Formats: sequence, C-alpha cells, structure tokens
Amino acid sequence: MKVYTRRGDGGETDLVGEGRVGKDSARVSAYGDVDELNACIGLYAAVTDQGELAAKAQRVQSTLFDLGSQLATPDANRRAKSGLPEIEAEVISALEVEIDGFEGELPPLTRFILPGGSPAAAALHHARTVCRRAERSVVALSRKEIVEAEAIGLLNRLSDWLFVLARLENKRAGVPDVEWRGRGES
Repeated sequence: MKVYTRRGDGGETDLVGEGRVGKDSARVSAYGDVDELNACIGLYAAVTDQGELAAKAQRVQSTLFDLGSQLATPDANRRAKSGLPEIEAEVISALEVEIDGFEGELPPLTRFILPGGSPAAAALHHARTVCRRAERSVVALSRKEIVEAEAIGLLNRLSDWLFVLARLENKRAGVPDVEWRGRGES
C-alpha cells in the first residue's frame, strides 16, 4: 500500500462512513489539531530523561489517537461496529489523579509562570498551548455537529496535566519555573 493516493490533491479528504469533506472543515481542523498535539507530546517523550513520565506521555498519545479516530468517524454507531475506542470519563479521572500526584511533589504556585525552563518543560508548555487550540477547535465543532462531551473534557483536563507536568519536569531538573514579572517588577 502506498502512502500517497492523490485523492486529497483537490482539497478534500474522507471521513469514515461520511464521504468526502473539505480539508478546511471544522471536523478535519479539530482532528488535525489533536494530531498536532499528539506530535508535540511525542517530542516531549523523546527529550525527557524521566522514563516513567515518558511512559505516561505515550499513554496519553494513544488516548489522543483514539480521540482523533472518534473525531474522524462522526457516526457513533459506526465507531461501535468498527470497534473504535470511545473516550470514557475514567480517562479524564485518571488524568486528575496524576495531576494531584504531580502537584504533591511541587511547591504551591504563587505567581503566574512563563513557558520555559528545561527543554522538556518547554516542550510541555508548547504542547499545552496546542492542546488549548485543539480544545477550541473541538468546541467550535461541537457548536455545529455532535461531539461527545468527554472529548472536550479530555482536552480541558489534559492542558492542566501538561502544565503541572511541565512544572514537575523543571523541579526534577533543578531548573526554576520562569515567573512572570509585570513591568517595573524585578
């Protein structure tokens, strides 16, 4: 099987069971942003020296792949018949448990922080901003078409997970978070 088909050269792509749509459709934009987020988290997993955190990131990548397939297959009945996984509330709860665990290693946050610090933390901050964009895209899609609430909840919680994980990476690397200072503050 070849990687290229030339079918998308006219600016359209296939949705599973739904025919062809423009590559600029809200649905394609939403799962494209989720795919970009997945790549950002893969970059983090490649640069971190924290093996157990890389494994957690790769688990999240699999969940994002599930979300992408869910978004690319609008018909829930077709997804069920095809055996495609659905995003369940338990996945969101598991992220919350991990966030709480990560925060247990961190000092309380007393100021806003700027994206940065160690290379791994900076990669996570980048992933967090892409996650927020993906969330906005999925919310925009949900205003036009049916989108499961767990899809939005997952992305909302995942951005928190990425933020706290970035702080944890900095702490474990011995690199302070970059605190925001207003003009005139030193």
